[in-house]
Amino acid sequence: MEELPHASSFGAAAAAYAEHRPDYAQDAVRWVLDAAPGIRVLDLGAGTGKLTATLVAAGADVTAVEPDPAMLAELRRTLPQIRALPGNAEVIPLPDATFDAVVSGNAMHWFDMAVAGPEITRVLAPGGVLAGLWNVVDDRVDWVAGLAKVSGSAAIGPRDTPDAWRAETAGMASGFVAPEQAEFPHGQRRTADSLVATLGTRAGMLVMPDEERQAALGRIRAFLASRPETADGEFTLPMLTCVLRAHRPA
Repeated sequence: MEELPHASSFGAAAAAYAEHRPDYAQDAVRWVLDAAPGIRVLDLGAGTGKLTATLVAAGADVTAVEPDPAMLAELRRTLPQIRALPGNAEVIPLPDATFDAVVSGNAMHWFDMAVAGPEITRVLAPGGVLAGLWNVVDDRVDWVAGLAKVSGSAAIGPRDTPDAWRAETAGMASGFVAPEQAEFPHGQRRTADSLVATLGTRAGMLVMPDEERQAALGRIRAFLASRPETADGEFTLPMLTCVLRAHRPA
């Protein structure tokens, strides 16, 4: 697969990603695991282990695979008990029929599914589950809709709001059986400064020229300072963990 600039942008910000990105709703992870025939789970494109940690907390036996060396190093530092391997969705370095579920957190849209689909099928056991999870901001909340407008697509873009996620992920499980979508309430405790830091870890922001990036972050800071919900102290950023779930073909 040709490497995408956005997809390869996270390594330089691995520590910030680990510090500021949200975890995933426990109910969303449980919905995935309840459909799987067992607890052996592959976290594919695991990044710094945000989804990995949620899976472990839910009782899964997790193996993580991540292509970026800096992200993988951060995952190994924060979750030393997890088996974590270099690799990607198109070449999974693991044997056939090894897992009851293959999951991906905010990463499946980077996969070349024409190649990754057969690889995922190969490592799934009969009846195994493929699931993509995405954390998106809940723009049904007025101030969040305003934030999305001010931030622009580099910070809150495709798949980062519920409507966009539903439309853009509908075909991602092509070749798998009985695809389903579901959304689970979630949230992240933030301050204005830490939310700016979170949005600064988005791929579109990371590849911006520095002057343009700083201007965008400045607009976000000004917006947050103008809103009573976010101007002072901690607040909860309303989110959803959205899930696309399907099964391995018989």
